[in-house]
Amino acid sequence: MLNHLRFYIPEVFPALKKIVFLDDDVVVQKDLSALFSIDLNGNVNGAVETCMETFHRYHKYLNYSHPLIREHFDPDACGWAFGMNVFDLVEWRKRNVTSIYHYWQEKNVDRTLWKLGTLPPGLLTFYGLTEPLDPTWHVLGLGYTNVDPHLIEKGAVLHFNGNSKPWLKIGMEKYKPLWEKFVDYSHPLLQQCNFH
Repeated sequence: MLNHLRFYIPEVFPALKKIVFLDDDVVVQKDLSALFSIDLNGNVNGAVETCMETFHRYHKYLNYSHPLIREHFDPDACGWAFGMNVFDLVEWRKRNVTSIYHYWQEKNVDRTLWKLGTLPPGLLTFYGLTEPLDPTWHVLGLGYTNVDPHLIEKGAVLHFNGNSKPWLKIGMEKYKPLWEKFVDYSHPLLQQCNFH
Protein backbone atom coordinates (compact mmCIF):
# COMPACT_ATOMS: atom_id res chain seq x y z
CA MET A 1 0.00 0.00 0.00
CA LEU A 2 2.88 2.38 0.68
CA ASN A 3 3.71 2.30 -3.03
CA HIS A 4 0.51 4.26 -3.64
CA LEU A 5 1.75 7.16 -1.49
CA ARG A 6 3.69 8.41 -4.52
CA PHE A 7 0.40 9.67 -5.94
CA TYR A 8 0.06 12.04 -2.97
CA ILE A 9 3.51 13.64 -3.08
CA PRO A 10 2.16 17.19 -3.68
CA GLU A 11 -0.01 16.88 -0.56
CA VAL A 12 2.80 15.40 1.53
CA PHE A 13 5.21 18.16 0.47
CA PRO A 14 3.02 21.22 -0.20
CA ALA A 15 5.94 23.68 -0.30
CA LEU A 16 8.00 21.82 -2.91
CA LYS A 17 7.92 22.68 -6.60
CA LYS A 18 9.95 19.82 -8.10
CA ILE A 19 11.27 16.54 -6.74
CA VAL A 20 13.34 13.57 -7.77
CA PHE A 21 11.53 10.44 -6.64
CA LEU A 22 13.56 7.30 -5.92
CA ASP A 23 12.33 3.80 -5.12
CA ASP A 24 13.91 1.95 -2.22
CA ASP A 25 15.60 -0.65 -4.45
CA VAL A 26 17.94 1.73 -6.27
CA VAL A 27 21.57 2.76 -5.99
CA VAL A 28 22.51 6.32 -6.87
CA GLN A 29 26.00 6.35 -8.35
CA LYS A 30 26.12 9.79 -10.00
CA ASP A 31 25.11 13.34 -9.15
CA LEU A 32 21.38 13.86 -9.79
CA SER A 33 21.27 17.64 -9.31
CA ALA A 34 21.01 18.26 -13.09
CA LEU A 35 17.59 16.58 -13.03
CA PHE A 36 16.18 19.66 -11.32
CA SER A 37 17.01 21.81 -14.33
CA ILE A 38 15.64 19.44 -16.97
CA ASP A 39 12.79 21.02 -18.91
CA LEU A 40 9.77 18.71 -18.74
CA ASN A 41 8.06 20.77 -21.47
CA GLY A 42 4.91 21.30 -19.44
CA ASN A 43 4.68 17.65 -18.40
CA VAL A 44 4.32 16.41 -14.84
CA ASN A 45 6.47 13.28 -14.90
CA GLY A 46 9.99 12.84 -16.25
CA ALA A 47 10.79 9.15 -16.70
CA VAL A 48 12.93 6.77 -18.71
CA GLU A 49 10.86 4.96 -21.30
CA THR A 50 10.93 1.16 -21.32
CA CYS A 51 9.44 0.40 -24.72
CA MET A 52 12.59 -0.91 -26.35
CA GLU A 53 10.88 -4.29 -26.17
CA THR A 54 7.22 -4.90 -27.00
CA PHE A 55 6.34 -6.21 -23.52
CA HIS A 56 6.75 -2.70 -22.10
CA ARG A 57 3.93 -1.19 -24.15
CA TYR A 58 0.61 -0.23 -22.57
CA HIS A 59 -1.16 -3.32 -23.92
CA LYS A 60 0.94 -5.53 -21.63
CA TYR A 61 -0.17 -3.74 -18.47
CA LEU A 62 -3.81 -2.91 -19.18
CA ASN A 63 -6.92 -4.82 -20.19
CA TYR A 64 -7.73 -3.64 -23.72
CA SER A 65 -10.84 -5.78 -23.87
CA HIS A 66 -12.36 -3.21 -21.50
CA PRO A 67 -13.95 -0.32 -23.45
CA LEU A 68 -12.75 2.33 -21.02
CA ILE A 69 -9.12 1.38 -21.65
CA ARG A 70 -9.61 0.80 -25.37
CA GLU A 71 -11.24 4.23 -25.88
CA HIS A 72 -8.69 6.30 -23.96
CA PHE A 73 -5.25 4.74 -24.40
CA ASP A 74 -3.08 3.74 -27.34
CA PRO A 75 -2.13 0.07 -26.81
CA ASP A 76 1.27 0.69 -28.40
CA ALA A 77 2.05 3.69 -26.21
CA CYS A 78 5.47 3.47 -24.67
CA GLY A 79 5.65 2.42 -21.05
CA TRP A 80 8.04 4.01 -18.60
CA ALA A 81 9.37 3.09 -15.20
CA PHE A 82 8.76 4.19 -11.66
CA GLY A 83 11.92 4.10 -9.58
CA MET A 84 13.59 7.33 -10.66
CA ASN A 85 11.19 10.06 -11.69
CA VAL A 86 11.29 13.83 -11.83
CA PHE A 87 7.95 15.30 -10.79
CA ASP A 88 6.96 18.90 -11.48
CA LEU A 89 4.69 19.45 -8.50
CA VAL A 90 3.52 22.87 -9.69
CA GLU A 91 2.23 21.33 -12.92
CA TRP A 92 0.89 18.32 -10.96
CA ARG A 93 -1.21 20.58 -8.75
CA LYS A 94 -2.34 22.73 -11.69
CA ARG A 95 -3.55 19.66 -13.59
CA ASN A 96 -4.93 18.02 -10.44
CA VAL A 97 -3.14 14.76 -11.24
CA THR A 98 -4.05 13.10 -7.95
CA SER A 99 -7.72 13.34 -8.94
CA ILE A 100 -6.88 11.54 -12.22
CA TYR A 101 -5.33 8.77 -10.12
CA HIS A 102 -8.48 8.61 -7.95
CA TYR A 103 -10.69 8.45 -11.04
CA TRP A 104 -8.87 5.41 -12.42
CA GLN A 105 -8.70 3.68 -9.02
CA GLU A 106 -12.48 4.06 -8.66
CA LYS A 107 -13.03 2.69 -12.17
CA ASN A 108 -10.86 -0.33 -11.33
CA VAL A 109 -12.57 -1.29 -8.08
CA ASP A 110 -13.47 -4.65 -9.65
CA ARG A 111 -9.91 -5.08 -11.06
CA THR A 112 -11.08 -5.34 -14.65
CA LEU A 113 -8.84 -2.55 -16.00
CA TRP A 114 -5.61 -3.95 -14.53
CA LYS A 115 -4.77 -6.50 -11.89
CA LEU A 116 -2.34 -5.17 -9.26
CA GLY A 117 0.55 -2.80 -8.75
CA THR A 118 1.23 0.92 -9.04
CA LEU A 119 2.66 1.04 -12.55
CA PRO A 120 -0.66 0.44 -14.38
CA PRO A 121 -2.48 3.27 -12.57
CA GLY A 122 0.67 5.37 -13.04
CA LEU A 123 0.59 4.76 -16.78
CA LEU A 124 -3.06 5.87 -16.85
CA THR A 125 -2.58 8.82 -14.52
CA PHE A 126 0.44 10.25 -16.33
CA TYR A 127 -0.72 9.39 -19.86
CA GLY A 128 0.19 12.37 -22.05
CA LEU A 129 1.93 13.99 -19.07
CA THR A 130 5.29 12.20 -19.21
CA GLU A 131 8.51 13.59 -20.65
CA PRO A 132 11.04 10.94 -21.74
CA LEU A 133 14.42 11.16 -20.02
CA ASP A 134 17.79 10.01 -21.28
CA PRO A 135 18.11 6.27 -20.44
CA THR A 136 21.40 6.79 -18.61
CA TRP A 137 19.51 8.51 -15.80
CA HIS A 138 17.76 5.27 -14.80
CA VAL A 139 19.14 1.83 -15.64
CA LEU A 140 16.64 -0.92 -14.97
CA GLY A 141 16.61 -4.68 -14.76
CA LEU A 142 19.29 -5.47 -12.18
CA GLY A 143 16.79 -7.58 -10.25
CA TYR A 144 15.72 -9.87 -13.07
CA THR A 145 17.85 -9.79 -16.22
CA ASN A 146 21.29 -9.24 -17.72
CA VAL A 147 22.14 -5.58 -18.17
CA ASP A 148 24.80 -4.22 -20.51
CA PRO A 149 27.88 -3.40 -18.36
CA HIS A 150 28.38 -0.14 -20.29
CA LEU A 151 24.87 0.97 -19.29
CA ILE A 152 25.63 0.13 -15.66
CA GLU A 153 28.84 2.12 -15.79
CA LYS A 154 27.14 5.16 -17.36
CA GLY A 155 23.94 4.94 -15.31
CA ALA A 156 23.16 7.56 -12.69
CA VAL A 157 20.58 5.40 -10.90
CA LEU A 158 20.72 1.59 -10.92
CA HIS A 159 17.38 -0.06 -10.28
CA PHE A 160 17.15 -3.56 -8.84
CA ASN A 161 13.55 -3.93 -10.03
CA GLY A 162 12.32 -7.48 -10.13
CA ASN A 163 12.34 -10.28 -7.57
CA SER A 164 16.10 -10.84 -7.29
CA LYS A 165 16.94 -8.00 -4.91
CA PRO A 166 20.66 -7.80 -4.05
CA TRP A 167 20.03 -8.24 -0.32
CA LEU A 168 18.26 -11.59 -0.87
CA LYS A 169 19.78 -15.02 -1.38
CA ILE A 170 18.13 -15.11 -4.81
CA GLY A 171 19.80 -11.81 -5.78
CA MET A 172 21.87 -11.90 -8.94
CA GLU A 173 25.42 -12.48 -7.69
CA LYS A 174 27.11 -10.38 -10.35
CA TYR A 175 25.07 -7.29 -9.34
CA LYS A 176 25.27 -7.66 -5.55
CA PRO A 177 28.58 -5.73 -5.30
CA LEU A 178 26.93 -2.68 -6.91
CA TRP A 179 24.62 -2.50 -3.90
CA GLU A 180 26.88 -3.92 -1.18
CA LYS A 181 29.56 -1.26 -1.58
CA PHE A 182 27.07 1.24 -0.13
CA VAL A 183 25.99 -0.90 2.83
CA ASP A 184 27.54 -0.29 6.24
CA TYR A 185 27.40 -3.80 7.67
CA SER A 186 28.82 -2.53 10.97
CA HIS A 187 25.65 -0.54 11.67
CA PRO A 188 23.85 -2.08 14.71
CA LEU A 189 20.52 -2.41 12.90
CA LEU A 190 22.10 -4.17 9.93
CA GLN A 191 23.87 -6.54 12.31
CA GLN A 192 20.42 -7.87 13.23
CA CYS A 193 19.39 -8.43 9.62
CA ASN A 194 20.00 -11.53 7.58
CA PHE A 195 21.62 -9.98 4.51
CA HIS A 196 23.46 -12.15 2.00
